Amino acid sequence: MPRDLPTLNSLRAFEAAARHLSFKKAAAELHVTPAAISQQVRTLEEYRGVVLFERLTRALRLTEAGEAALPLLREGFDRLAEACEAMGAVGRGRIITVSVAPSFGAKWLVPRLERFRHAHPDYDIRVDAKDEHANFAGDGVDIALRYGRGDYPKLRSDCLIADVAFPVCSPQLLSAGPPLRRPEDLRHYPLLHVQWKTEEEAAPNWRMWLRAAGVDPDVAERGPRFSSGSMAVDAALRGQGVVLASGALVDDDLQSGRLVRPFPDAIEQETAFCYYLVYPEAKAGDPKVAAFRDWVLGEVAANRRDAG
Repeated sequence: MPRDLPTLNSLRAFEAAARHLSFKKAAAELHVTPAAISQQVRTLEEYRGVVLFERLTRALRLTEAGEAALPLLREGFDRLAEACEAMGAVGRGRIITVSVAPSFGAKWLVPRLERFRHAHPDYDIRVDAKDEHANFAGDGVDIALRYGRGDYPKLRSDCLIADVAFPVCSPQLLSAGPPLRRPEDLRHYPLLHVQWKTEEEAAPNWRMWLRAAGVDPDVAERGPRFSSGSMAVDAALRGQGVVLASGALVDDDLQSGRLVRPFPDAIEQETAFCYYLVYPEAKAGDPKVAAFRDWVLGEVAANRRDAG
């Protein structure tokens, strides 16, 4: 039976504007102009013969009609997303889409994926590597590996690896350079820096580590800077300097001898962060999510046994 409905674009414009209480923010989210959002909302208002917003000088306020419509409309969009997900569920049933930060993906996840393939040959992994947190509903992501504090509302999370940072370098750099036996000897070596995406002050950095080790932190002013932790580690592997690395990113390289800790008894900089496995509550019973979660937890447990 045909339904007398307004356009989807006008409904999307209203929902975004109501959620942000801003035409400008809604426009940025939907990649259109604020004028386009305003026009779509006005079209919807004229279509239904109601006013949805009080347009104040510098703000928007929902009217009674807008307040009544918003939760129902949001529920409707959620159901639309579920319907679209269901359309492709059959074809994607064997694909597990994993969101992961590029550095952790390159240095921890990818080296282990072959073991997952052997353990679960019926599943294929699709890796979505980006620093931004996954939008589980919009991006088609099943499960994510995140670096953070663990405050993920409405998501289940498992802390995999509590992050610590410490200096590492290549054995070739040690053999070719001056003695590197104490933290103060770092002044004779180039320091490799990671420009962390997070704005948290607790993110590991050379100045904090040197200060804790009793060394003048101004030593950290020099040296190349990288936007990716894996790039900084690769530079260290090539003998370009000493990097203050996240332990999870260099574990395999330390075990293989490609990297060494020049002062293994020196301070490890504990952080407020952890590498988390994160997934929506609604996916907790999904067999493929459970398979990937159990495999990751098993890999982490095996690493701990090997290290212990």
